[in-house]
Order: sequence, then C-alpha cells, then structure tokens
Amino acid sequence: MAASSPQVGAAILCAAGLYQLTPFKRACLTHCRSPLGFLMTHWRDGTPGALQMGMRHGAYCLGFCWALMCVLFVAGAMNLVWVATLALFVFLEKIGPTGAIVARAAGMAMIVVGVLLFVRIH
Repeated sequence: MAASSPQVGAAILCAAGLYQLTPFKRACLTHCRSPLGFLMTHWRDGTPGALQMGMRHGAYCLGFCWALMCVLFVAGAMNLVWVATLALFVFLEKIGPTGAIVARAAGMAMIVVGVLLFVRIH
C-alpha cells in the first residue's frame, strides 16, 4: 500500500511539506491542540449544537493531519515502523510545547526528502 510511482511519492512529500508551512495548518493545529478550549469558545446547546461543534472540531483536526496521512502512501500504510513514526510525530506536534516548530521543521524535511527523491529518479 505504498505509492507505486517514485514521482508521485516525491510530489506527495513536497506537497505535504509545503502544507506544513501554511497559516491554515497552523490555525488547524491551534484549534486541534485544545479540545477543551474549542468547546469553551464554540459552545452550542442541544444535540444539533453538539453535532455542529463535533463537525467543526473534526474539520480542524482533519485539516491538521490530512497531509501527514498522505505521507503514509509514500512510506506504505502497512509499514508499522512508519505508522509509529508518524504517530509519534503527530503526538509531538499536537501535545508538545513546541508543536508549531516541530511542524515547520518536519515540513522542511519532507520538502528536502521529496526533492532528493525526485532528483534521484532523474
């Protein structure tokens, strides 16, 4: 379950790396890091309100991690070492005090690896 084309893998790594550097990623990380803070600032009463809050918070969390999940297709979704590595990275990014710095550093690393992979192909 890995990317069958090295070019596709390189493109996914570069795109995920670029996304890690965007303001949208930082905004999603901010909201996803503190579910309690989100609930306190976006509270809605009743079942429809709970559904709306859950959908909004879920959208922020999806915005936080979708690019990293795409990286699994480069490394192989069934490779437990890569799954554990990405899980640790998400943990550090989301829970650690320097999450935004970790996200930017990882973004730059993904871009470098993607470019190196693409150059190696050609």
